[in-house]
Amino acid sequence: MNAADQDSTQVVIVGGGPVGTGLAIALGQRGVRCILVERHLQPQPIPKGQNLTQRTLEHFHFWGCEKALRAARTIPKEYGIGGMTAYGTLLSDYHYDWLQRELVRPFYYTDNERLPQYATEAVLRARAAELPTVQTFYGWSAEAVEQDEASMRVTVAERGGTGRRVLRAEYVVGCDGSRSTIREATGITQTRSDHDRLMVLLVFRSERLHELLKRYPGKSFYNVLHPDLKGYWQFFGRVDLGTTWFFHAPVPAGTTKDSMDFRAYLHRAVGAEFDVEFEHIGFWDLRFAIADSYRKGRAFIAGDAAHSHPPYGGYGINTGLEDAANLAWKLEAVLSGWAGPGLLDSYDAERRPVFASTAGDFIEKAIHSDRDFLAAFDPARDRAAFEAEWTARQSGARSEVASFEPNYEGSAIVSGPADGRCSAMGSHSLAARAGHHLAPQPLASGVNVFEALGPGFTLLDLEGGGAAPFVEAAARLGVPLTVVEGGLEARANYGAPQVLVRPDQFVAWAGDGRAEDAAAILGRAIGRS
Repeated sequence: MNAADQDSTQVVIVGGGPVGTGLAIALGQRGVRCILVERHLQPQPIPKGQNLTQRTLEHFHFWGCEKALRAARTIPKEYGIGGMTAYGTLLSDYHYDWLQRELVRPFYYTDNERLPQYATEAVLRARAAELPTVQTFYGWSAEAVEQDEASMRVTVAERGGTGRRVLRAEYVVGCDGSRSTIREATGITQTRSDHDRLMVLLVFRSERLHELLKRYPGKSFYNVLHPDLKGYWQFFGRVDLGTTWFFHAPVPAGTTKDSMDFRAYLHRAVGAEFDVEFEHIGFWDLRFAIADSYRKGRAFIAGDAAHSHPPYGGYGINTGLEDAANLAWKLEAVLSGWAGPGLLDSYDAERRPVFASTAGDFIEKAIHSDRDFLAAFDPARDRAAFEAEWTARQSGARSEVASFEPNYEGSAIVSGPADGRCSAMGSHSLAARAGHHLAPQPLASGVNVFEALGPGFTLLDLEGGGAAPFVEAAARLGVPLTVVEGGLEARANYGAPQVLVRPDQFVAWAGDGRAEDAAAILGRAIGRS
């Protein structure tokens, strides 16, 4: 192979969906040269990954494309993007609000959003194209991966063409989906939990369904619990307002496009007949999978390559984008020379337990809880008992949103509690807690703290006059540090005079640095302890 067939960069990212492209943007903005390899020339028009949390929109804010993302929304803002759960059929008398993310809005800097994944991908692709540090290979696939102690080599091939290139880099990240080439080529194993359920995904057009659902204003996704399905959902989602929908639900094993009357299935789930024009019919197996490690030497995996689960609750795309935010600053720190040897290991140590908790404590728990409820309560058998339990479930739906608070309390690079662990289970608080996401607060200057955070570490010196030890330690260690002073309201709500914030907006430490060893605190946060 001649020199013209080779390219050198710092990081190769295989897979240009939202996670891979988000990672490329996060790295590129930090001055890291990267090559993004994506087999599809254009985003695929399958409306998955729609619900984006407030935390995910913080990423888009820092990546410089929040405004563009909101402009790409397919459902008018005034309509609303809430969800609901119904019993038996979508039009039954029993229903309640579900996934009310507005309940945790005070703890994040941005509002949540909803739009099809292909629209999200288009926004991310446009932002990546603005960065000279990001090179894209659309229409190319990874064929082979090799690594040694000093570098990675990824052989890519042009789909539908004859082009072949070898991409050389210091690191490679596989964001290439649940059948990841990078994961398999590097020998990273998986642990899988199969539910022995075949699921169908239907994308269809129907104006009459929109008319039927006007009785539920402001709702964009709908979960139907039916006793026959033993806790597995019949799930409807709007792609736009008034016309296009998607639906996924269990079907009998062996079902094909032609062996089942999907129109009748939709009518039964809704509880009424309506016009249906199918645009897509596809199938997938309901299973959970998690890689046994997110790292193998110089190779990393993120998003669906590292973990996959049923599309219940909108956890997938948001979890993957958090992978990207977590990994990006750590790769940049190592490539810039100011990180310690433990920093890259913390990516797996922080992110893998969070996904395991998301799968077990939220998604599988919901399936089991719904199954047990449907088996025990039936309005035809005992209406009073059913309605009492249905009312109790409404309160439980509120607590689910409040308790989903991914955190890194058990991470070796944060100064968390001795018995802390990394988990998706937590609680929302304005207090600055090591290992937890920083809540927004106004500063004395009149701006929000999120508007003052630097690209590296940030020290919030809320009483003033105590930053010198951290500034000296940062200079000695070569760590980029921004100091932000002032804010009596923030001081009261955070519960500490000083807060050290990581580049991904998680708290590394909170306390009084004048009484502690600033160098040790900062050294731990960058993996040098």
